[in-house]
Amino acid sequence: MKKTPSRPNSKGDEDLLKVKLQGQRRPPQGQTPRVMKTSSRSSSEVEDLLNAKLQGGLGPPPRPTEPGGDPLPNPGAFEECHRRCKELFPVQMEGVKLTVNKGLSNHFQVNHTVALSTLGESNYHFGATYVGTKQLSPTEAFPVLVGDMDNSGSLNAQVIHQLTSRLRSKVAFQTQQAKFVNWQVDGEYRGADFTAAVTLGNPDILVGSGILVAHYLQSITPTLALGGELVYHRRPGEEGTVISLAGRYTAPNWIGTLTLGQAGAHATYYHRANEQLQVGVEFEASTRLQDTSVAFGYQLELPKGNLLFRGSVDSSWTVGAVLEKKLPPLPLTLALGAFLNHRKNKFHCGFGLTIG
Repeated sequence: MKKTPSRPNSKGDEDLLKVKLQGQRRPPQGQTPRVMKTSSRSSSEVEDLLNAKLQGGLGPPPRPTEPGGDPLPNPGAFEECHRRCKELFPVQMEGVKLTVNKGLSNHFQVNHTVALSTLGESNYHFGATYVGTKQLSPTEAFPVLVGDMDNSGSLNAQVIHQLTSRLRSKVAFQTQQAKFVNWQVDGEYRGADFTAAVTLGNPDILVGSGILVAHYLQSITPTLALGGELVYHRRPGEEGTVISLAGRYTAPNWIGTLTLGQAGAHATYYHRANEQLQVGVEFEASTRLQDTSVAFGYQLELPKGNLLFRGSVDSSWTVGAVLEKKLPPLPLTLALGAFLNHRKNKFHCGFGLTIG
């Protein structure tokens, strides 16, 4: 009689039969089979990871980001917090002013300025500007050397240089009739989301005098920046420190800035109504002078007419306006300005012509 194989009568026998058919060994009881795990990284990713570890790190740390994930922008310089509003106010003009600009090359330019005044002294200024070959952007190149000398021999000069991609330095000095009056050294570092600057003015080690100014501005969110200013001055018999805090909020079409300190308060509001019209309000309060002032300014630009108009009115009842008109294709710019102080009953006007 032919013997037939016995049928497994338990689940354990079935598992044993499957293991034998597959040519595998059954693991001991109570131990799970070992499974070899394969890495999900590609060979190129593994090589990059090993190279990074051999170099002592995984690359530079990422830029600070907002909780939403977008990197925070650089807030700019502390001293430029109120710049957008101040640019709207007209510059006072008096008498006649003629300016001639002449470019001698792509890097060198000179200018001549003659000013005739009925209130002050008439003067002549000669200026020169040199821009280096270190191009960092379409609008920035370094080093930059700027000098201006008047007919009395007084000189104002500045040297600005970008030492690295984030570090910028500036040296400025002023002379009056062949005597040094002021000089200062600036250093500014712009990080990914902050700006720090230090200024040293008129240092004199022998006398023990000088002025030290430190600025710091930090982006908290893409629209909010907070910072502070420290001013330390010292001279024989006098020493003091002034601290100020600043905040700036930037919206799509307006900017609000506030500076509070021991010397007083300074607040500005800038608003861009449309492509042609911009308005601004400035408030200043001084604890030393016990005085406050408010000014309103606006700028109207008509590109098709090559026309620019600035006007202002302040709390001292001074009204002023400046009109600038370009005359293409000629390289000429005409400027007319008038200012009237109703309280003191003073009026003065000016005319300017710029060639080049």
